[in-house]
Amino acid sequence: MSRFVIPYIAAIAILVASTAVAKETITVGITPTGVPFTFVDAATQKPTGAMVDLATAIAVDIGADVEFQINAFPALIPALTTGKINLISASMFVTAKRQEIIDFSIPVYTYGEAMFVAAGDSNDYTIDQLQGENVGAQMGSTFADALQASGVFGQVRLYDSIADMMRDVVLGRIKAGFGDRPIVAYQISKNPKLGVRLVGGYRPLHEGEVALAVAKNNSRLLNQVNASIAKFEKNGELAKILSKYGL
Repeated sequence: MSRFVIPYIAAIAILVASTAVAKETITVGITPTGVPFTFVDAATQKPTGAMVDLATAIAVDIGADVEFQINAFPALIPALTTGKINLISASMFVTAKRQEIIDFSIPVYTYGEAMFVAAGDSNDYTIDQLQGENVGAQMGSTFADALQASGVFGQVRLYDSIADMMRDVVLGRIKAGFGDRPIVAYQISKNPKLGVRLVGGYRPLHEGEVALAVAKNNSRLLNQVNASIAKFEKNGELAKILSKYGL
């Protein structure tokens, strides 16, 4: 064999080996306060939650690495459209307005908002019974607009986090708060000393479907995500991930 051929073969082998181990990295946008969908574990300081586990499972299924980027909820879509992240995996509803800007995957979960009040307030209010009161809602949520449009309340204050809203309910700065039911219920169940409780019998103004999202020009990733979700629905993996977090 020619002395020139051996180095050539070795170079090809190195190239093939490096190509084989190289993986695409998917940068996933999550929020730190979306318990139980996305949050930071206090013990490990690592991202966790149902949508974190789902995004991780999808990355493994398509043979990619995953990297999580923490954002405030209102910053998720701007981060996606500017290319700072490749995928949103959070408690984000599919809406017509959002679909004008980004593309959603197959829905993975459906739920509505909950009303919560101070623990010492035993009244199970309807919305009409809060006429003229100041209430709170999470900024960027689909139901915040509906609450403001109702004309019932004195003011609908918008909050970056449910924790801040709960604090203001306890302090009496607002009469009630409105947040994603699974998130509020999970937080109260894990920490009864928060000083708030869910209003029994409350009927959501809006129920929505949670899905992952990609940028408009990323149909390849969208198809991969949809294929993985369909697979997980069929083999029970999706139900297993959701049930782990009480969903």
